[in-house]
Amino acid sequence: MMETLNIILLMPEIFIAVMAMVFLIFGVFQGNRSTDALCRAAVFSFVIAAYIILQTNWDTQFALNNMLVVDSFSSIIKLIIIIGVIASLGLSVKYLHQERISRFEYPVLIMFAGVGMMLMVSANNMLALYMGLELQSLSLYVLAAFNRNSLKSGEAAAKYFILGALSSGMLLFGMSLIYGFVGSLDFMTIQNTLSSLEAIPPGLTVGMVFILAALVFKISAAPFHMWTPDVYQGAPTGITAFFAIAPKVAALALIIRLLYVPFVSIADQWMQVLYFVSIMSLLFGAFVGIAQSNIKRLFAYSSIGNMGYALIGLIAGTEAGVSSVIVFMLIYMIMTAGSFAVILCMRRDGIAVENISDLSGLSKNQPILAYIMAALMFSMSGIPPFAGFFGKLFVFNAAVDSGHYLLAIIGVLASVVAAFYYLRIIKIMFFDKPADLFDKEIDVEKRIVLFLSLFFIIGFIFRPLFVLSIAQNAASSLF
Repeated sequence: MMETLNIILLMPEIFIAVMAMVFLIFGVFQGNRSTDALCRAAVFSFVIAAYIILQTNWDTQFALNNMLVVDSFSSIIKLIIIIGVIASLGLSVKYLHQERISRFEYPVLIMFAGVGMMLMVSANNMLALYMGLELQSLSLYVLAAFNRNSLKSGEAAAKYFILGALSSGMLLFGMSLIYGFVGSLDFMTIQNTLSSLEAIPPGLTVGMVFILAALVFKISAAPFHMWTPDVYQGAPTGITAFFAIAPKVAALALIIRLLYVPFVSIADQWMQVLYFVSIMSLLFGAFVGIAQSNIKRLFAYSSIGNMGYALIGLIAGTEAGVSSVIVFMLIYMIMTAGSFAVILCMRRDGIAVENISDLSGLSKNQPILAYIMAALMFSMSGIPPFAGFFGKLFVFNAAVDSGHYLLAIIGVLASVVAAFYYLRIIKIMFFDKPADLFDKEIDVEKRIVLFLSLFFIIGFIFRPLFVLSIAQNAASSLF
């Protein structure tokens, strides 16, 4: 019995959860003045968790009676999530003070969300999947409403919570249908049962579609994207950065495991759903993004479009497709972290500004910031030789190799359309009449995130195959 429990495999999650509870107790006694110390301690805790993951054996092993699995796929995705969470915490430290919402619960909620994300990518059972997903989601709902004095923040949280509850209901309904037909919630049992069936019952397909719809909501792909622009705009910017950086990676990794383990034998069914969702996301993200004047809403539509590119790699249905998605999500996460570091620097006289027009003439006022943002925008639009180009190239390559030519063509065309609004930001920064100066003070954490993201998108040019080989190692454990 002790072998099947294998609790030692979950040491990173257990460590983060225990530290979060310790920090919660510490915060209760020390009050909000402990927020900065707790944020830094949370970063240190995630670094230790990453070290534990690196020291763990990455061969496929099961824990808690096969409820959770630890393999190279889950381990690599967890490391990517930890990078995202650390970047989010770094971006938020000064911001919480500036907006007067510095409360000790912030790092604790981020840590619980992190534990939920790490459990999601290790899920090997529908119940484990649901527990991880809800632990992450409940933390995110609270974070969206973190600025209690802001009507926009309250509205964003209400929309997110109501639609999130709806998606959770769809997920549970889909799970109940799968359980009704298969008689088990275990991924391997579902896989074996489906592969032995000569014909797939329609009810089982409906259950899978409900589960997929709920998870597509979590990555904010169209047509389940309706919460994204309002939540991105309404939530405090530091928290929006967190929403954009880490949870997307975790939810997409969960979709990958779900499609390539329990539902692998009905790929022709789920590919039809993802085909529609991917095209919708690409077109929505590209065309609706053009009309935006608020930079946070623009990045919401950018994220919808980027999920469309990621899904192209999944539709390929190959090991190369999955590895291309992992590389794409890593590049997307780092570019987004750098972009939000710039957005968080958009302050005048201590007040945050959010319009794209506020970036006017930034190249003359703060040239370093403008050049870093320009590099990030070139990368986001997929212009070579930056990392974003390689991310899209790997995904389109996987689609073409598996014969999905139409999807690759639509992806390239959507990329051209979306390039308009990325390049418009560069045009505003370099060629428009300079607006009033932003506050000059940029804290150390933002500088670190800015320069590391710039270093990555340029450095990727020299070692693209190194990152791809790590992603291929992760993908191979699923096949």
